[in-house]
Amino acid sequence: MTELTFRDAIRQAMIEEMTHNPNVLMMGEDIALYGGSFQVTRGLLDQFGPDRVIDTPISESGFVGAAVGAAVMGLSPVVELQFADFLPIAMDQLINSAAKMRFTHGGQAKVPLVIRLPFGAGRTTGVHHSQSPEAWCMNVPGLKIVMPSTPADAKGLLKTSIRDPNPVLYFENKLLYGTKGEVPDGEYFVPLGKAEVKRQGSDVTIVALGLMVREALNAAKQLEEIGIEAEVVDPRTIRPLDIETIVTSVKKTTRLVIVHEAPSFGGVGAEIAAQVSSEAFGYLDAPIIRVTAPETPVPFSPALERLYLPDASRIVAAVRGLGL
Repeated sequence: MTELTFRDAIRQAMIEEMTHNPNVLMMGEDIALYGGSFQVTRGLLDQFGPDRVIDTPISESGFVGAAVGAAVMGLSPVVELQFADFLPIAMDQLINSAAKMRFTHGGQAKVPLVIRLPFGAGRTTGVHHSQSPEAWCMNVPGLKIVMPSTPADAKGLLKTSIRDPNPVLYFENKLLYGTKGEVPDGEYFVPLGKAEVKRQGSDVTIVALGLMVREALNAAKQLEEIGIEAEVVDPRTIRPLDIETIVTSVKKTTRLVIVHEAPSFGGVGAEIAAQVSSEAFGYLDAPIIRVTAPETPVPFSPALERLYLPDASRIVAAVRGLGL
């Protein structure tokens, strides 16, 4: 094991995959000379050269479209959007091209494409640079959606995503970049579609995504002090979604709280709640509760942004509201 930051774990995964496969290349705005908006690709230009670490024009529709074509022709592009908020500019290329090519070509076409997406609030960057858009593409068959919460998962999930023959949206919460954790040395992969129980518990299941896993674990510590044992489940990938692990946990605890940074309406939590209700309704001793952001754009004001983001105290209050 080696202790790495979330940022360095992602960089290490890219270096290993570029070394392993000469067809892996990086594309994006300011990723080469500058090292990316969040310095995740720092040093890759010196190591792999300008043919494989490519600074692109400010045109998400253009360079994502180019990456889709490159993937179909046998390359494995890893594209960085400066902010996940810019995803809509490339939606046509992703939804109407990348996501549908394997289906429309009868499985003969492969699209090994990863789109890296820094997302999330907490840096007072306003309405256009702070969103959590993971649910925007959740309704699109053919796209895989990944959201790691630890350095170990960040590395293992990215390596798996790069080797996957399907397009993958890889969401990186900006507030996690500097966090540290132990990462296995050498070749290390985390399968897509396999959730992880981050903390065992018996009284309530807390399903949390991305940065909210940290808040859920903090909430679980606070709940333990008052005699409530919370189990924390991190789906790690949204598509495919490991509903079996979540349902197994809910059948044990009989209560479910879902936490994510995006607003609740039409969010990932709604899909998880629907599937749990279908699979384990008879085991529930209380309504399913969602702890999310409010139905509003992300405010710029630091004080309002702090109120906007879910945190451990709100999770604790939600659990206490279940009668525990």
